[in-house]
Amino acid sequence: MNESPASGRSGLAAALGAYVIWGFLPLYLILVETVPATEFVAWRVVWTLPLCLLIASLRRQLAEIAGALRNPRVMGVLAISAFLIGLNWLVYIWAIQAGEVFAASLGYYINPLINVLLGTMLLGERLNRRQWIAVSIAAVGIAILLAGALTTLWISLTLALSFGAYGLIRKKVPVGALPGLTVESIILLLPALGLAGWYAASPAGSSFGHDWGLSLVIVLGGALTAIPLWLFAVAARRMDYSALGFIQFLSPTIVFVLGLTVFDRPLMPAQLWAFVAIWIAIAVFVWDLRASRTPAAR
Repeated sequence: MNESPASGRSGLAAALGAYVIWGFLPLYLILVETVPATEFVAWRVVWTLPLCLLIASLRRQLAEIAGALRNPRVMGVLAISAFLIGLNWLVYIWAIQAGEVFAASLGYYINPLINVLLGTMLLGERLNRRQWIAVSIAAVGIAILLAGALTTLWISLTLALSFGAYGLIRKKVPVGALPGLTVESIILLLPALGLAGWYAASPAGSSFGHDWGLSLVIVLGGALTAIPLWLFAVAARRMDYSALGFIQFLSPTIVFVLGLTVFDRPLMPAQLWAFVAIWIAIAVFVWDLRASRTPAAR
């Protein structure tokens, strides 16, 4: 599909917006660090849903949402994707609150390479020699973590695998990005309300509703969930997939820099060498993308 220059520029702006928001998300999580991760995920679901419905209404996608809700097969698939994205949110928030910023960053560096492997194993896609080299170098990085940073390896792999599997499922289900997120939020709403109610009934009480400043910050979590996913959906329609994949590395890079500066976290030797291996793998992968596109551009 040939995109106009204006469409390509607007797609690039949307992609940059989405990944910059995701990259700086740890700064927002500092503001809610007193909220338990499980409770915050519950409130994130609760406040994401109304904003998704509002945006879907403005984009005239409510009929697509209603159609998905009436389709048992689609609902079954989206129930699985809802579990995966909920797990991803929970682990990411817990990791940032626990100070494991580098483990979270590494998970999203690994994610694009996980997508390549999933595409190969489950979608029948084939890797060329350079792509296999990139995957092998990334595997070396993971092996280094396995040997020297075993306590944080599960964070990186859980984030990479859960988001990779989520993307694979969403690729196969015939529902758009925003309608799909809306349906996933509907599926997660009852468990989220139950969890929020459980915290409200506990001796410590709910984090929401007592301090108006904190409550407003919690509500903001809905916008910081829905808006970047909406921008990502816009970018995915208007940009080449390979270019979008390259921009994806912006987010974990921002998180990595925040870990070194704002969070002042020590970088373990195993994590450092794992990052080096992942960055080399990314360089090989991007080199292959550029090389594969060169003949078509001539």
